[in-house]
Amino acid sequence: MEQNNPFSIKNWAEDDKPREKLMLKGKSALSDAELLAILIGSGNRNESAVDLSKRILSHVDNNLNALGKLSLKQLIEFKGIGEAKAIAIIAATEIGRRRREENVKEAIKINSSQIVFNVMQPLIGELPHEEFWVLYLNNANKIVHKAQLSKGGFTGTVVDIRIVLKFALEYNALSIVLTHNHPSGKLIASESDIQLTQKIKAAVKQLDIALIDHVIITENNYYSFADNGIL
Repeated sequence: MEQNNPFSIKNWAEDDKPREKLMLKGKSALSDAELLAILIGSGNRNESAVDLSKRILSHVDNNLNALGKLSLKQLIEFKGIGEAKAIAIIAATEIGRRRREENVKEAIKINSSQIVFNVMQPLIGELPHEEFWVLYLNNANKIVHKAQLSKGGFTGTVVDIRIVLKFALEYNALSIVLTHNHPSGKLIASESDIQLTQKIKAAVKQLDIALIDHVIITENNYYSFADNGIL
C-alpha cells in the first residue's frame, strides 16, 4: 500500500522533501518536477515521485503548456499515475491557465499587437481547433467586450459578419480587433484570412468603426496584419 512505499515523500530524507523545501525556502526554490511531485504525492515501486515527475516532464520536453494538454487517458499511461493523480495534475494545470486569463480580465488598452496576444493566448493559443474572436474597443482603445464568433475544426471557421456588426452596435464600439488561432502553429495569413479581414473592414467602415488589426495566435507567438502592412 502507498503508506508503506519507501519512495513516498514522507519517507524521504528531510532535505529531499519538496513539501518541506517549499515551507523552508519558498515556492520559487522548487523545480517543476518537485512541484509536480507534491501534486502526485508518491512514485511507483521503482522511482520516487520526483523521478516520476521528471519522466513525465521529459515526455513533454519540460514544457508546462504541453503538460496541460495531456488528457486523463494519456496521463494514466505513466506507471505510478492513477486516475486520482491524473485528475490532480489536470486540475492544477487548468488553475494555472485560468490564472493567466485572470491577469487580462481588467479593462486593457490595446495599443500593440503584443497586448492582443497577451489577452488572447490564454483563451485560444493552446486549443486543438480554430476559434475566431473579436475585441470591441471604446474611444480609449480599451476592451469593452470580447466575443467568440465561431468555433471550427483544425483548418478553419466560418464567421457571420452580421454578428460582428451586431456586437459593435450593442457595445458602442469605436474600433475592433479581429483574432483567431492557428492550431497548426503556422504564422501565415491564408488567402481566406485576408479576404475575410477585408470584408469585415469594409462592413464596419459603413458604421464609422475602425478595424485596427487582425492577429493570428499560436501557442508561443503571433502574426499581426497591421504590423505586416496587409490590413
